[in-house]
Amino acid sequence: MNHATTPSPILQIKNLSLSASHTDILSKVSFEVQAGQFVGLLGPNGAGKSSLLRCIYRYCAPSEGQVSLFGDPIDNYSRQDYAKHVAVVLQEVPEQFNLAVFDVVAMGLTPHKPLFSVTTTEDKNNIAMVLDRVGLLAKARQVFSSLSGGEKQRAMIARAMLQRPSLLIMDEPTSHLDVRYQIQIMELAKSLGVSVLASFHDLNLAGAISDHLLVLHNGQLKAQGAPNQVLTSRLLSEVFGVCADVSQVPSSKDAESFVPHIRYHYGYIQ
Repeated sequence: MNHATTPSPILQIKNLSLSASHTDILSKVSFEVQAGQFVGLLGPNGAGKSSLLRCIYRYCAPSEGQVSLFGDPIDNYSRQDYAKHVAVVLQEVPEQFNLAVFDVVAMGLTPHKPLFSVTTTEDKNNIAMVLDRVGLLAKARQVFSSLSGGEKQRAMIARAMLQRPSLLIMDEPTSHLDVRYQIQIMELAKSLGVSVLASFHDLNLAGAISDHLLVLHNGQLKAQGAPNQVLTSRLLSEVFGVCADVSQVPSSKDAESFVPHIRYHYGYIQ
């Protein structure tokens, strides 16, 4: 008798809790990220989104619970081995880079190269390839600090692409960008074909881009599921404290599928 098998998740979070100075920041958070899945992380300021992501990319250690990658606790991985599988793009782009864009992107090779190794012709070709993919090949020799905000984030994604990760973590990478770049950056991330866990401020963008949504509220996982199921008027009221109508509109990519669209009500101040 044949039994259908469920694919193992790339990332698994079990009962993750985090405390600091006797204050609970995260409490019993559990979820999974599947291969190739784009997961959006939502929640108001202070909900614990960045803290959760920091636990996953090993900036801090949870107080309780476990984070597993490919079924193994992440503490079993060396720093270098973990970086071969997990890449991170943060909200704040480092400003101290006084390097050419090419050299900044080349840092993505670090997990795969011995210390003090030379950059080979193949490496240079791969760097050029990812720069071309993000539309920055013409600016390869330009100083990184001279780029616009959107260009810097595209360079950071190029660096992450060069790591060849299985999982890309993005912590609100578009919050300071114009609408055009917000859409462009997230669509670029989704086009990579890897698993993505990304936090958002823009709920409509999250609903349009994500395959699966997680909603944090006061450090707890309030809801998770498909965007059409998660983004409801009731949830927006309970979690974000806003009045809004949620309708279903055709996806810009597929007229047969629908994504949630939020229309906020105004007039809070009388």
